[in-house]
Amino acid sequence: MTISYGALAGLIAAIAFLILVLFTIPMLLRTAKVLKQTSVAIQTTNESLKMITEDMNGLTRQTNDLLDKTNDLMTDVNGKMKTLDPVVKAAADLGESVSELNDSSKKIAKRFSSNRLSHAGLVSSIAATVFARRRRRRGEN
Repeated sequence: MTISYGALAGLIAAIAFLILVLFTIPMLLRTAKVLKQTSVAIQTTNESLKMITEDMNGLTRQTNDLLDKTNDLMTDVNGKMKTLDPVVKAAADLGESVSELNDSSKKIAKRFSSNRLSHAGLVSSIAATVFARRRRRRGEN
């Protein structure tokens, strides 16, 4: 049996195709495995993104509630601050009055010291004035 050149070329081509298929099968199996793993990873990622989205929605709702409460609290604090403004102003005025009283007391003390009254004399004159007022109020002369 003799094989013609065309049949020999066809046989060589068939053997080459068989070798190509045999080397391609493991590569195709590995590619299928990688694609399967990729599919699982994408599915896990989608589930994780769904959970994260739900958590973010809950967090957003809580944040909005907190902001509403904070706004209400700030409105209340601002109202109370308006109520306290007159008290603070009165305290500032009282501080100025006390400061003026201290200045006046210092001036009076300087006058008495410049008149060379002793402290004992000052105390006795104040005591005499107080007792005289009491006698007048009681009706004693």
